[in-house]
Amino acid sequence: MKLKSIDALNELQAQSLKLLETRRIMDSAGSEKTQGPVRHVMVCGGPGCHSSGSPGIAQRLEEELNRLELSEQIKVFQPGCFGFCEKGPMIQIFPDNVTYCEVSSEDVTTIVEEHFLQGKIVEHLLFMDPETKERFAQSIPFYNGQLRIALRNVGYIAPENILEYIAADGYQALSKVLFSMKPFEVIDVLKQSGLRGRGGAGFPTGSKWEFTRKSPADQRYIICNADEGDPGAFMDRSVLEGDPHSVLEAMLIAGAAIGASEGYIYVRAEYPAAIHRLKIAIEQAREYGLLGKGILGSDFSFEIELKYGAGAFVCGEETALIHSIEGARGEPSVKPPFPAQKGLWGKPTCVNNVETLANIPPIILKGAEWFSNIGTEKSKGTKVFALAGKVNNVGLVEVPMGTTLRQIIFDIGGGIKQHKTFKAAQTGGPSGGCIPTKYLDSPIDYESLAAIGSMMGSGGLIVLDEDDCMVNIAKYFLEFTMDESCGRCTACRVGTKRLHEILEKITDGKGTLEDLDNMERLCHIIKDTALCGLGQSAPNPILSTLKYFREEYIAHVVDKTCPAGVCKSLLKYEITDKCVGCSLCVKKCPMHCITGTTKKRHVIDQERCLKCGACMEQCRVVGAIICH
Repeated sequence: MKLKSIDALNELQAQSLKLLETRRIMDSAGSEKTQGPVRHVMVCGGPGCHSSGSPGIAQRLEEELNRLELSEQIKVFQPGCFGFCEKGPMIQIFPDNVTYCEVSSEDVTTIVEEHFLQGKIVEHLLFMDPETKERFAQSIPFYNGQLRIALRNVGYIAPENILEYIAADGYQALSKVLFSMKPFEVIDVLKQSGLRGRGGAGFPTGSKWEFTRKSPADQRYIICNADEGDPGAFMDRSVLEGDPHSVLEAMLIAGAAIGASEGYIYVRAEYPAAIHRLKIAIEQAREYGLLGKGILGSDFSFEIELKYGAGAFVCGEETALIHSIEGARGEPSVKPPFPAQKGLWGKPTCVNNVETLANIPPIILKGAEWFSNIGTEKSKGTKVFALAGKVNNVGLVEVPMGTTLRQIIFDIGGGIKQHKTFKAAQTGGPSGGCIPTKYLDSPIDYESLAAIGSMMGSGGLIVLDEDDCMVNIAKYFLEFTMDESCGRCTACRVGTKRLHEILEKITDGKGTLEDLDNMERLCHIIKDTALCGLGQSAPNPILSTLKYFREEYIAHVVDKTCPAGVCKSLLKYEITDKCVGCSLCVKKCPMHCITGTTKKRHVIDQERCLKCGACMEQCRVVGAIICH
């Protein structure tokens, strides 16, 4: 059906509200409200839960409900990511407001028989606080302190049903823009809101739109940058998979504001579920007259096309992305001119990433003041982070700007695994920096992170503990950026290679103090001369670890040891006096470099030792072999 007016959209929304009515009943009494006529069972469809078997759980639930003839009273859905990936697969039951964690297919029968038929909560599937042992049916601590704006619909609505998005105020912001606002009024709202680009640079979104609008041209373009290339980052993926229409609506709003009639979503081909749901969303939007000519009966027309990226990290840079869409090699251009002046096909082009766009519809609906009251003075709103690494609660979190690292890692993240000592947090992906313990109480915003040598980036947040070697961490991220360099500029192509060679030398125990000085000097040269943001930020992991963990570099260079016991070339396995001469280590050594007689202390030939650790693993009971 084609929606030919704002009244038609409002009427459809009123009709669709019943789709979400059950999920909006949040009864604080929990299990006491179990006799409603309809229940909605939401089985997390996020990538983590999906790989852990959530599709099979949803299928088993439907089969059991069909067998018991309960499918009319209990509906099963697979929305997007719930965020609490550590405890997946997860299911939420409405209107009971009960969440079950680490559910398996074998638990389905128990849930159906006890929860649905007997009205009892399945206690052992509730989240249990590892410290207090308290179980939570709702109000799980992981979600405390979070505020969902970009992720407002992710995990809540069925992403393949446009009617659910419309019921959740979907396309209302678009109708407001088309019929109640002028283009520059839309841009002014964004400027006043303080929304900044969530892709990493943090450039004011309203200003970018204004520059594009003011560039004279007969055609302009909107591009959604969904090329999420940072290791461990899955923020944009979750929005695309869980709420694709929010991105489409935002692109339509952007098109109306800057005078564009065409848009492209550049999404990496490694995101098949996101691509599948985007295709469905685009087709549904066309079917309902929300894409194409004369949208909602206005004189505004807009089309969106998908373009697939081949996984090149450099194509996250806007000019390289534009070249890729044009069919050229994904290499960055010298700026200026900026894409807002001369971008796709030489026309003014506005490039925004997924998370930035997901914030736009609620800003238009609720106003600039509402959004600007969230966050800090210069960093407004919320930020989505992919919390990963040595933290108990791995997952996707959205918090107000200004939230501290300590709050994210210890309050939301549940602290460090196995009660080990926090060492650093790496923010900003491979182009970011490592933040030490003394800055745990630093607020997370653009200025604060830059001041301590890191960056916001797209939102990766990797937690490191006492077992991590900071020299090795720097080498790992540099290896990534070195491999992903497009090779166009010498600073990045050759400079990152030289930096990696020095780090290899240091971790092999062959480094010198002069190498540290040369490496630091080269880092600054690359930052000053590289063509694009990838090269300019590639030295950040080295510079931040040199600044805050220089003693580890000194240990590698001077003492020829790795304090964390990670760098193999610097490890030394020794057999202590505890040795009982059982010879189990002799049998397991692949190089046969352990000698000794029965019931007498054995000896390791250090020259031949591979440092594989097989001997130490075999000697765990006695504990006679140490590594230092």
